Amino acid sequence: MDTYLIDSHAHLDSRQFADDLDAVLQRARDNRIHNIISIGCDLESSRANVKLAAQHAEIFAAVGIHPHDATQLDSTAMELLTLLASQNDKVVAIGEVGLDYYRDRSPRNVQQQAFRRQIQLARELGKPLIVHDRDAHEDVLAVLREEDAAATGGVLHCFSGDLEMAREVIDLGFYLSFTGTITYPKNQPLREMIKSLPMEALLVETDCPYLAPHPYRGKRNEPAHVRTTAEALAEIKGLSLADVARITSLNCHKLFGIGAVDLGSKITYQIRDSLYLNITNRCTNSCRFCAKFKDFTVKGHQLALPHEPDFEEVIAAIGDPARYKEVVFCGYGEPLLRLELVKELAAWLKQHGVKVRINTDGQANLVYRRNIIPELVGLVDSLSVSLNAADPVTYQKWCQSEFGEAGYLAVKDFLKLAQGVIPEVIASAVTLPGLDIGACRQVAEELGVDFREREYNEVG
Repeated sequence: MDTYLIDSHAHLDSRQFADDLDAVLQRARDNRIHNIISIGCDLESSRANVKLAAQHAEIFAAVGIHPHDATQLDSTAMELLTLLASQNDKVVAIGEVGLDYYRDRSPRNVQQQAFRRQIQLARELGKPLIVHDRDAHEDVLAVLREEDAAATGGVLHCFSGDLEMAREVIDLGFYLSFTGTITYPKNQPLREMIKSLPMEALLVETDCPYLAPHPYRGKRNEPAHVRTTAEALAEIKGLSLADVARITSLNCHKLFGIGAVDLGSKITYQIRDSLYLNITNRCTNSCRFCAKFKDFTVKGHQLALPHEPDFEEVIAAIGDPARYKEVVFCGYGEPLLRLELVKELAAWLKQHGVKVRINTDGQANLVYRRNIIPELVGLVDSLSVSLNAADPVTYQKWCQSEFGEAGYLAVKDFLKLAQGVIPEVIASAVTLPGLDIGACRQVAEELGVDFREREYNEVG
C-alpha cells in the first residue's frame, strides 16, 4: 500500500484560508497528505470545522473549547458540543482543550474546570482528546490523571515538555504531536529529545496557519507543509520519509480511526533501505520489554503471522532483493529457530549479491545442541546478538530465557564462537531502566566484538 501523511492538527476555518481553501487542499493532495483534522477552539470554530468536514472528504473535525475561551463553556455550550460530537461521524475528537498559563486569557481555575468537563465529555462519547498545554505541564498531567483521561486516550499537540514528561504522557496512553518547530535551528534540544521517543507514540501536524516549518517560517502555514515536518522527523530518527508516513498514519488510524491502513500480516517489511524477514513468531525468550506482548506492529508493519512461511512464500514476498542495501532476518520471533530455512534463503540471497544480516538472541546452540556457527559461514555477513545484560541474573530478569541463566552463558559463547568466523559480529543491549550499559559494553570488549546500544521502547 502506498504511504501517505495525515496532518493531525490544523485550523482550516481560519480566515487566512477563506480565499483559497480549494488550492490549499490541492497542494496537500499533491504532497500526499490524504487527511487533515481541523480543530475547534470555540463554538463558532467547532461549527465551522464540522461544516468543512461535511464538505470535503479528506477533512475530519474536532470540537472543543480552547483554554483561552474557557469562560464560554457554560451548560448550553456543553450541550452544543455534545450534539456536534455525537451526531456526526466525521467528528473524531474533543479538542482542542487544555491549559494555557502563558497568556492566561481565562482565569486558571476556570481553565481547569473547562478542561475537566471536556475530558468527562470525551469519556462519555468515547472520543479521544486533543490537548493544548502551554507552560502548564504539571497541572495538565495532574488533570489528565485525576479525570482518568487514559480511558479516552488522545494527543498532546505541539508538545513542549521535556523527556520525563514525554514518557509520562506516553505511559498514560497518549500520543505526542510535533509541528514545524522541530525544523528551527535553535531547537536542537527538542530534536535530541525526539531521538529518545518511540515512533509508535508520535504524530505530525502543522497547527496551520501557525508555526510554519523552515524555510516557510514567517509565512502562512498550510497542510502541505506537514511533509517538511515529516522529513525532519525522518532525519532525526534515522528513517525514511516513507517510514515516518506509514508509522504516523497508522498512529492516527489507531487514535482517530482515520485512513485505510494495511494491517495485513507481513513476511517481509522495509525500514529505511533494508528489507526485514519475519519468518517466525516463536522465540526462546519472553523478554519483559518485547513490544509484541502489547502489539505485533513494528514501524507501521503488522507482523503477526497466520502461519510460518516456506521458502517459496518468502522469496515471492522479497521480489528483487537487489533493491535493498541488506536483507535482515529479524521479525517478531527468533529467526534461528528456523535454521534450515535461514540457510536456504541466505544462500539464495548471496547468489543475488545481497548482504545478509541475522538479528538473534544467540541461544541457537542450546536449541540444536551443537555449534551452528560453521553452518552460517559464507551465508551471513553480519550477526547482531542481543546481549542485554552483564551477568546471568540480570539477563534472566529481563529476557526470561526458557533455558534459565544458562541462556546468558550461551549468548556469550555464541558471540565468542562467531568472532573471527562471521565477518561482522555485534553485541547489542537495550537501554533498559537501571541497566548498566557500560558493563554490557565491557563484556562485549572482553569477547572481542563490537557493541551497539539500542534505545529502550524503540522497535526496529
